[in-house]
Amino acid sequence: MIRRAMARMPGALKAAGLKARMLMQVHDELVFEAPAEEAEATCALVRKVMERAPEPAVALSAPLVVEARAASNWDEAH
Repeated sequence: MIRRAMARMPGALKAAGLKARMLMQVHDELVFEAPAEEAEATCALVRKVMERAPEPAVALSAPLVVEARAASNWDEAH
């Protein structure tokens, strides 16, 4: 599922007109860099793309819940 989300992310960011960019994957997390003024919109978009990653190939019986946080660095986001 993470790979599906990763494959869709650049197009979704571009379509939303966001300057954010995906930097790396750490286990089940994706790390992005974005202007501070776009942090909230980027988090919302990332959450939406990741939660819908299995679709349309797989319909999960339980909802996929994604947390997204903005911080100055990866440590602060936890």
